[in-house]
Amino acid sequence: MYCDFYSVADRDETIPSFFEALFNEIRLYANHKDIFFIDSIFIGGGTPSLISPSIMAQLIELLHLSFDLSKVKEFTIEANPGEAPIDSLKEFHQMGINRLSLGAQSLNPKILKFLSRIHDTKQIYETFDNARTAGFENINCDMIFNIPNQSLNTWKHDLSKIASLDPEHLSCYSLTVENGTQLYNLVKNNKVSMPLDDESFNFYDWTQQFLLENQYHQYEVSNWSKDNKKCFHNLHYWRIEPYLAFGPSAHGFDGQIRYSNIRNIDTYIKSLDKNELPIQNQEELTDKNMANELIGFGLRMKEGIKLNKIPNSQISILNHNIEKFESKWGKYMHNQNGRLSLKSNGMRFADAVAIDLIIE
Repeated sequence: MYCDFYSVADRDETIPSFFEALFNEIRLYANHKDIFFIDSIFIGGGTPSLISPSIMAQLIELLHLSFDLSKVKEFTIEANPGEAPIDSLKEFHQMGINRLSLGAQSLNPKILKFLSRIHDTKQIYETFDNARTAGFENINCDMIFNIPNQSLNTWKHDLSKIASLDPEHLSCYSLTVENGTQLYNLVKNNKVSMPLDDESFNFYDWTQQFLLENQYHQYEVSNWSKDNKKCFHNLHYWRIEPYLAFGPSAHGFDGQIRYSNIRNIDTYIKSLDKNELPIQNQEELTDKNMANELIGFGLRMKEGIKLNKIPNSQISILNHNIEKFESKWGKYMHNQNGRLSLKSNGMRFADAVAIDLIIE
């Protein structure tokens, strides 16, 4: 409905050849293992919690053989409610996976149906409890607001119930309309209407206040955590730091060049059958590209932008833009001690501020 990530369904016959290809891709990157310092792993994408424990064990063993994982402190797996068997969760935890990200999204049956989610409220609670029983002491719950026909009271009820489970981390996303999705077509054809900006701000302001009162610390526009439970892996993305990525449509970054893999699973497999990396696109970041990525992602984080990371060739232009828009955004920003960041009341404007500060 709302997600434009690559996915395929009803292709069980492809599973063995997919994992064979994935494992081969990892082996090919092992030749570059000295380039990357690995301290976090994130298994996401479709529904990796449905991977058999035997396959997961092979994957983790291969990662250990291919890379130095001695510094890994956060190892996340994504799961959908009702699609994470407790026996599998126990085995995953014993293998060293220490963080679970649960795609709850909503507790309201009508909203879940609108979002094309196949789970129900009971399965959210059951999967969360199973994760705790399996030994997970670091659980994130994904939730969505700003949904057509979702009232503020419905959102208050849902987030309050999820927070009462006491997850260590909460990701609360405002629903956005992505080109090519079902939601995009519904909005384009006037079948549904997205909430107005004032309504969206009310959702966001209440979320910030409620989570603050419940000891969740906001560290990014859409992310809150208990003490010392920030998603370490995502911080690498937002700080524009290198990361390896494997699988169809995966995106990686070596510190200077961004790359994306082939989306089509069959073409991905064929490429690796020939021992060829399945890279479809590459882009070397210019100084301006790097500066703009640091601005766009940095302003979404509570810690903001470390200005000494902005390339020297671009820093004077950024300072000019900051001064130019001081009267518009100054009351929402901190600019001190070598950092540019947004105050709490400015987080909801992060993207708008970034657009104004971006270097043309």
